[in-house]
Amino acid sequence: MKRLGILTGGGDAPGLNAVIRAVAKVAAAEDAELYGFRNGYSGLIRGDYLRLEKQHISGLLPRGGTILGTNNRDNPFNFPVKEGNKTVYRDMSDKAVENLETFQIDCLIVIGGDGSLAIARELAEKGARIIGVPKTIDNDMQGTDQTFGFDTAVTTATDALDKLHTTAESHHRVMVLELMGRYAGWIALYSGVAGGADVILIPEISWSIENVAKKIISRKAEGKPFSIIVVAEGAKTPKGEQVVRDTIKGSGDPIRLGGIGHLVARMVENTTGFESRATVLGHLQRGGSPSPFDRILATRYGEAAARLALAGEFGKMVSLKNGEITSLTFEEIPSGCRVIPAEHSLIKAAKSLGISFGD
Repeated sequence: MKRLGILTGGGDAPGLNAVIRAVAKVAAAEDAELYGFRNGYSGLIRGDYLRLEKQHISGLLPRGGTILGTNNRDNPFNFPVKEGNKTVYRDMSDKAVENLETFQIDCLIVIGGDGSLAIARELAEKGARIIGVPKTIDNDMQGTDQTFGFDTAVTTATDALDKLHTTAESHHRVMVLELMGRYAGWIALYSGVAGGADVILIPEISWSIENVAKKIISRKAEGKPFSIIVVAEGAKTPKGEQVVRDTIKGSGDPIRLGGIGHLVARMVENTTGFESRATVLGHLQRGGSPSPFDRILATRYGEAAARLALAGEFGKMVSLKNGEITSLTFEEIPSGCRVIPAEHSLIKAAKSLGISFGD
């Protein structure tokens, strides 16, 4: 009987449980066992796992988060280990590969973003049998047209914009909504168009406060004394700098972005004289029940990953290309972040509708 393993790494996203459910159902149908490692790669290193059976996957489709837990800290190549009263970091990657053999795991399915899958690729180079499933609400992963969690995040952001519209119009204010998107502005772009934003600021496009102010002033001249601005957290200032909220020492991801929304609101108010307010949506974008689209995409990814694992086609990531589920090897995945092209069709359409990008 074959044994599959599965873990969820990095940030959570709506649809993780749907992937787990799909893998479990395929494994059960093919008379294979499925073991879930808790809290990302930490469970693999520490041997913290459980056998996933019918009672574990019942009711998972509408459930947000991940029943296995996750984290973005416990990198096997730089793993925190307690030595007395101190925490030191050791390369525990050999232990990770060894544990897969010890636990008799024929293939490990890793559901994660670019960081988790980069680790998966390094473990595969050490001999681990791994299949990757792409996940991030930011939709900025290379090698696939869309990641699950993105559609739900856009839905949540659009709902927030609908609510901000009513208060903006009532008080004749400029409302700024700051959304996630460290290096790519997919959530800001899609929700901004869907939510009727007047200005969208994203990392990919340089902007000036003069151009933003021009849009807001022109709206007031047209009899619309309120405006909605959507800004991705990674959007740079007019000087080309990201706004950093905090830096966490010892973290694998030490830079915490945040504050660009409040900065934009202050700049708008100082430049135009119009009362402005900022809202940071934050981790609400990660939570909640996945949308029907994300449930379906996650299910398709999970089914395909399980099939690859059972067929022995290791070292691959499942992918969505032109509406079809396919796969590519870890070596075939382009490097870097999947940013929005300047000539993206939705940017062109948005500009045609009068939405300003501040450029």
